Amino acid sequence: MVKSMTGYGKAVVETEHGRTTVEIRSVNHRYGEIAVKVPRSLLAFENEVRKTVGDRLKRGKIDVFVQREEVAGAANLPMVNFPLAKAYRDAFDHLREELGLFSEPVTLQLILSQRDVMVARDEEGDEELLREELGRAVRGAVDALEAMRRREGETLLADLLSRRQNLSVLIERVAGRAPAVVTEYAARLRERLNQLLAGSSLDDARFLQEVAIMADRGDITEELVRFRSHLAQFDETLTMDEPVGRKLDFLMQELNREVNTIGSKANDAEIAAVVVELKAELEKIREQVQNIE
Repeated sequence: MVKSMTGYGKAVVETEHGRTTVEIRSVNHRYGEIAVKVPRSLLAFENEVRKTVGDRLKRGKIDVFVQREEVAGAANLPMVNFPLAKAYRDAFDHLREELGLFSEPVTLQLILSQRDVMVARDEEGDEELLREELGRAVRGAVDALEAMRRREGETLLADLLSRRQNLSVLIERVAGRAPAVVTEYAARLRERLNQLLAGSSLDDARFLQEVAIMADRGDITEELVRFRSHLAQFDETLTMDEPVGRKLDFLMQELNREVNTIGSKANDAEIAAVVVELKAELEKIREQVQNIE
């Protein structure tokens, strides 16, 4: 799947205890680099945030910004142990029935006066709650970032497919021209030799040997086969459901190497002109590939 390395995502999780905001920005980078900035109150979760992001985003320079706003006084508010309070109420009601004290009400004050009905906030429980809220915000921000990267990836893919088609057309022009190069060289060589010999007989065996040597030196069959093979791998890579940027970058290097070899071996002005077009198209594709995860 083609995804851009550039994107932005934001998510906000609000609860009765506070608000957690996570923003993620990513730009091009050869490898994966994640920087996390969290407030002091969330430092214990920094590595968890980094791991969550790293599990989803494999390539790019990624900056994660976390903000936390606590509800005023929420950390110091007492908590009601509702299961225990209900248990006391049921016990008192049962006791009234057993003792026949139906005129004695079970008051709220009576229940609240029992041990552990009103308790201080559970710091460990708060930590788990905060971890869950932070995790939701991080995952939401990554989802938003990924959505943007996929949208940009679709635009990149359309451009790559168009330029890849141009490569195919250009390389076939080279392939179509290649056989004529030897024929035209033989004709020019024969013409020059006839002029130099001024009517003397031409040694056909020697002449054919020179043409064969030139044909062997200028043979680009292997380069054409490898170029087409790399194009096929390029097409296959574009359909993979995984980060493909590095593989595409490698294929661009291989394609460029074949084109350089063709240019140095062909010894033909027309092929040289097409090689220039090929190099220009490959450079444009290479620039786009640098944006792909």
